[in-house]
Amino acid sequence: MTDPTVKNLLDPGFELTLRPMRYPDFYERYRDAIKNTWTVEEVDLHSDVADLAKLSPAEQHLIGRLVAFFATGDSIVSNNLVLTLYKHINSPEARLYLSRQLFEEAVHVQFYLTLLDTYLPDPEDRTAAFAAVENIPSIREKAQFCFRWMDSVDTVDRLDDRDDRRRFLLNLICFAACIEGLFFYGAFAYVYWFRSRGLLHGLATGTNWVFRDETMHMSFAFDVVDTVRKEEPELFDPQLRDEVTEMMREAVEAELRFAHDLCGEGLPGMNTSSMREYLQCVADQRLTRLGFPPVYGSENPFSFMELQGVQELTNFFERRPSAYQLAVEGTVSLDEDF
Repeated sequence: MTDPTVKNLLDPGFELTLRPMRYPDFYERYRDAIKNTWTVEEVDLHSDVADLAKLSPAEQHLIGRLVAFFATGDSIVSNNLVLTLYKHINSPEARLYLSRQLFEEAVHVQFYLTLLDTYLPDPEDRTAAFAAVENIPSIREKAQFCFRWMDSVDTVDRLDDRDDRRRFLLNLICFAACIEGLFFYGAFAYVYWFRSRGLLHGLATGTNWVFRDETMHMSFAFDVVDTVRKEEPELFDPQLRDEVTEMMREAVEAELRFAHDLCGEGLPGMNTSSMREYLQCVADQRLTRLGFPPVYGSENPFSFMELQGVQELTNFFERRPSAYQLAVEGTVSLDEDF
């Protein structure tokens, strides 16, 4: 049982005092994030317009679906940050980081808005893209998956008991491992597939920076899970393991149906079969990071995810902020983080 005299991260309340710090690592994550500021205005999409005209109808369909997902995905993330995570993670250091993350999500939303304005000049097409959750079944299904796993904590004002804290953990894990760690990483693969063919460099540049932000967001959320596991290990029982595994399987299947919508019967170098292997590999990495057994045993089939010049993820916090604003050529291994 939890010692009632010791304050834990999920204990109800609203701690305000930053000294002495109980969770200094969260504060360092906030400081690291500040070093990596970028703006949408730095992303040059002019060359992408010419590239779009070169794409086949099937590739143009893929891009249309992809930017429609982008337009809605980060809005789901932002709402959960404000309505759930900020409310229940009782650490002023963590709330500093969450405030910074909310700013970064707003930049992502602006980037995707700019993408739609650039890629879809027809106002009706843009309107349809922004309403993707209502009118595109494969995107609606992904949104419904998110709400099903995340909404159970919406009516909880305080995490007073084990069941409430379990629901919060499922929300957080869905948020980090499935939305940011699987749905977005699937989307990134399509972007880097185009760039590996010399196309859509503006999209890839912006995605590099989004990729780095999302990697940090996911790492922070996993650190929160680690902290809760240390403070309240009784929450991490076989039931939670089974629920998280089921959640991850459902996320993979939802993303695969999205892949089939994007790829149809397959495009050169990109098809549903390869995407299945990639998603299963990513899902296993997320499960392993959470301390649960992997379930698929698949390997990453996309060499461009390892060879793409996306800036080093392992040491980017040590780089000067100006490096964030430069395209970097070369190779990077994404074995641990893709």
